[in-house]
This record gives sequence, structure tokens and C-alpha cells, in this order.
Amino acid sequence: MFHWISRVKASLVGAVTGAGIGLLAFFSLTSQQYPGMGATLFILVPIGAGFAVGMVSKRSDAGFAIALLSLLASLVLLISLRREGLLCAILAFPILLAGLLIGVGLAALARRFILPCSRNQTTTLGMLLLLAPTLVLVGERLETPSLKRPRIEIVENSVQIGRSPEAVWNSILSIDSLHASKPILMYVGLPIPQRCEMVGKGVGAKRTCFFDVGSIEETITEWNPPFKMGLLIDRAHMPGRHWLAFESAQYELQAQASSTTLKRTTVVTSYLRPAWYWRFFERWGVESEHRYILNDLAMQAKR
Repeated sequence: MFHWISRVKASLVGAVTGAGIGLLAFFSLTSQQYPGMGATLFILVPIGAGFAVGMVSKRSDAGFAIALLSLLASLVLLISLRREGLLCAILAFPILLAGLLIGVGLAALARRFILPCSRNQTTTLGMLLLLAPTLVLVGERLETPSLKRPRIEIVENSVQIGRSPEAVWNSILSIDSLHASKPILMYVGLPIPQRCEMVGKGVGAKRTCFFDVGSIEETITEWNPPFKMGLLIDRAHMPGRHWLAFESAQYELQAQASSTTLKRTTVVTSYLRPAWYWRFFERWGVESEHRYILNDLAMQAKR
């Protein structure tokens, strides 16, 4: 009985340690004036947290389980406090888990090869645990300049519509409702476009697109009916996602033999790093909203 209780206590201590390190680093690194979140938060912090969990766990398999528990607890708490959305947590989970497992693995190596060679294991353990916050602090200092500069991503998608450019043009100015099949990301938190309203015509006209959780206000910057419309995103009233901003959008229509090729282009800026991980998900999200709108326009043309 005593052995079972001690193992539970050790697991709780490890889970609290990992979750505490992760949450403390999250609130510290996201409290800066710039909106960026980078490799320090998504890679170094999980590695440090996993290393701490692994050092206080006597078995590596228990360390892996405790690390997973601490990660899930941290994400649930951030979602509950509305500091992050469900979609963001789901997308961040793989890279965070990978960092945690790397940290636990490094801790297992340290427990096997470093601690047994130490004359004072308590002192050595304390010094090893200090490596995690030191690594995070150094990483944050080195990465800060790049987090103040956004990345620019240009996303393009097109659809073939069996109507003339003139007919398609009228359908993109104002959209009453959307009924196309929703992409999978819209079921886990991606904003769902609902309708668009336009006031005026030509350069300077205003267009507002409403989503299930907010709206985006646009100004017409290019007007060449029925072939091209350019829009500048004035402001986005969307919850969260302070790291991603919509800059501009464009519709291009090209007449074919008996149809129209409609292309939608959106320019977004992102403060998320590492780019090799987040670029795929950012483009996936924008393309999902593109496809939702374009497919609905194509469906309307068939009615």
C-alpha cells in the first residue's frame, strides 16, 4: 500500500512540476509587447519541462506518462482560461509532445550516466535542473528580434464555375449565406464564414464579412468588374489569434469557354515560429476558408 501511495505522490509531483514549468513559461513569454510565439515556447520549454519531469521520476516509462499528463493538464487550463482556443491547442500538441518526450529521454540518460558518477547526487541534480530555465532564458533572448518581424504568407485557391464572369461577379460582392460542406478544421474552432455585406461600389467601398465568432472589415482598393476586385483588411474582430493577421485579399475572374475560373488570394502575416512547423497549419486554415466560400459559389451556380 505504501509503495502504491508513494508512486502516486511521485507522479503528482512530476505532473505538477511539468505543468507548472510549462504554464509559467507560457505566461512569461506571451506577456511581451510583441505578439510572437516562437521555438523557445514550442520546443525549448517542453524539452525543459520534460527533463524536469524525467529527473523527478525514477522510471522513464512513468516519466513519459507523467509528461503527457502534465501537457494535457496545461492545455486544458489554458483553454478554460481562454488564453488559447481548442484549435490552437490541437495544432500545438504534436510539437509540444515531441519536446516533452525529448526532455524525458535526456533526463533518463542523465540519471543513468551522470548521476551515478557524481559524489553528491543532490547537488548534481539541482545543477541539472537549473539547465532548463537557463536554456529557456538564453533561447528567448536570442529569438526575440525575429519574433518582432512577421512572416508574410500568400495563399491562393481557385474553382471552376459554370457561369459567366458577370454572373459570378455579382455573387462575390455580397454573400447572403453559405451552405457548402464544412472543412474539418471548422469543427474544432476555425472561424466559419457566414455572410458578407457591401456598402457602395468601386474603390473606397466598404465590405464586411461576418463569421460565427466575429467579423472582418474590408475596403475596396481595386475595382475592375467583372474581372478583378482587391480588398484591404482594415480590422478583424476575431477572438484570439493575435499572432495571425489578415492583410489583404483579392478575387480574380477569368472567362473560359463556357465557365469562369474564380481565384481567391489572401495575404496574411504571422508571428509564429518555427515557420517549418506552423506554415503548413496556417495555410491549411486559410485554404479551408477559401474552399468553403469557393465551393459554395460553385454550388450556387448549379441551382
